[in-house]
Amino acid sequence: MAQNQAGQPNAGGGQPRIPRWLSIVVMGRHPKVTMVRIAVLVVTSFVVFKFILLPIRIEGISMWPTYQDRSWNFVNRLAYLRHEPQRGDVVSIRLAGPHVMYLKRIIGLPGETVAFKNGRVLINGEMLNEPYEKSPCQWNCPPVVLGPNEYYVVGDNRTMPPELHKHGEILRSRIVGKLLL
Repeated sequence: MAQNQAGQPNAGGGQPRIPRWLSIVVMGRHPKVTMVRIAVLVVTSFVVFKFILLPIRIEGISMWPTYQDRSWNFVNRLAYLRHEPQRGDVVSIRLAGPHVMYLKRIIGLPGETVAFKNGRVLINGEMLNEPYEKSPCQWNCPPVVLGPNEYYVVGDNRTMPPELHKHGEILRSRIVGKLLL
């Protein structure tokens, strides 16, 4: 005959019973309520991380020093439901497929002319104040006139040559959302 931990025979001779305290620790005093809470948590997490907050791993140094290589963050997909992207926003841009995205900063808005002269950004001929820009830059790029649905994006790390840095005009439809932190 099977015995429990106290050395007493089990009723029915089957598997040993789980101690009551362990059952309370794992499932709580009301297991049905605990199961409902778990189900609600799973569904809520699925909805939030599938449709609202997109986890993103930053790969590369194009946004250094603002965002470090291999760090994690979240993209708020609902950020632009009530207003359009603003200058200075760090956004996620979908290029191809659901998992290929870039993280860039918006510096030019629709209808503006954007140029780089001696490392300074010129918007409609006026120098743009960029307090987030920490590294010296020597870029010289000709003026680009943005269309009605285009934004000009660039990374914060402009120490590398402009040819090696992904930057330029993108359509509004490619902006997935705004970086949360």
